[in-house]
Amino acid sequence: MPKAYWITCYREIKDPAKVAAYAKLAGPALSPFGARYLCRATANETFEAGQKERVVVTEWPSVQAAVAGHDSPAYQAALKALGDGAVRDIRIVEGLE
Repeated sequence: MPKAYWITCYREIKDPAKVAAYAKLAGPALSPFGARYLCRATANETFEAGQKERVVVTEWPSVQAAVAGHDSPAYQAALKALGDGAVRDIRIVEGLE
């Protein structure tokens, strides 16, 4: 079964304290589903229509594990802590291998 990747692009951070509260809860909420953070930072360089924004890439054992992590009660609590603190774009994609 191919791995999956959850890519989060932060279009706007409205409240850094809410983002920090979310981050404190999200990692522990997702780790039981096999989440592994590969990178999280503001883009070093951008090209074409890229935007210099915060990006987080998380590796998962499968798409199903990523969706289960997202839908879990613990992660939903993290989302509640984030509230309107950020505008984000999240995509889950299946890996090639």
